[in-house]
Amino acid sequence: MTKTTYTPERVWQWQEGNGGKFANINRPTAGHRFETTLPTGKHPLQLYSLATPNGVKVTILLEELLEKGIAGAEYDAFLIDIMEGDQFSSGFCDINPNSKIPALIDNSQTPSIRVFESGAILLYLAEKFSEFLPKSLALRTECLNWLFWQMGAAPILGGGFGHFYAYAPEKYQYPIDRYTMEVKRQLDVLNNHLQNNAYMCGDEYTIADIAIWPWYGVLVEGGLYEAAEFLNVQEYTHVQRWAKSISKRPAVKRGRMVNRTWGEPSEQLHQRHDSSDFELNTQDKINL
Repeated sequence: MTKTTYTPERVWQWQEGNGGKFANINRPTAGHRFETTLPTGKHPLQLYSLATPNGVKVTILLEELLEKGIAGAEYDAFLIDIMEGDQFSSGFCDINPNSKIPALIDNSQTPSIRVFESGAILLYLAEKFSEFLPKSLALRTECLNWLFWQMGAAPILGGGFGHFYAYAPEKYQYPIDRYTMEVKRQLDVLNNHLQNNAYMCGDEYTIADIAIWPWYGVLVEGGLYEAAEFLNVQEYTHVQRWAKSISKRPAVKRGRMVNRTWGEPSEQLHQRHDSSDFELNTQDKINL
């Protein structure tokens, strides 16, 4: 086991440049760091995001709504580059004082409504358009059970396992063991549930699936932290089946491209303002 000689100070003091991938943007204080007005597009729904798992939740739901022919779900998606600190602009902090993506403005309402936290955005859109949220009290409650499970569980997978396994400047066995054990327990929770359910709410595809898939579905398909082998994800056969069924959905394929700045250029759509952008404005077209 890795040994450490670190002894915490009596009172912790922040030092600029503390190690890690996000050292240049991490601070122990909230609030904006510079003045910038956010851009605004032509649609009532304005999304400011990045194609992280939390950001992808929202673009998948919006594309699923459009797939159903709901014209009111048309949206503009503007890129917020979190590695460059875009989330600390005054304009973004006016929408989300927590400085985290995604953030949404609904200008169809007077006054406009701001929505932040990915789970809150999913619930807001599902209620606004009466889609992907079960109508019966029992199934709605089950859907919200799993939506809030994901919101509470993801920090273990992202900020815990992902940080120490993939991003920390040094590898330490204790935190990796601790978070690996919990991530595998969470995968087992999902696997047991999906053994007898096509989706998180039985046979109905809902915002619970849309919330969970970008984290755990992508993980078991090998696309998160390159940790599939380490976590032995092949043993979670029911999660694998569920993940593959969602990956095939056209709206999911589109939604995961929006505000994406890595991977194949043909799969990157930095900004989205119209459905035609998926054909005309991906990075492979722009780079020609």
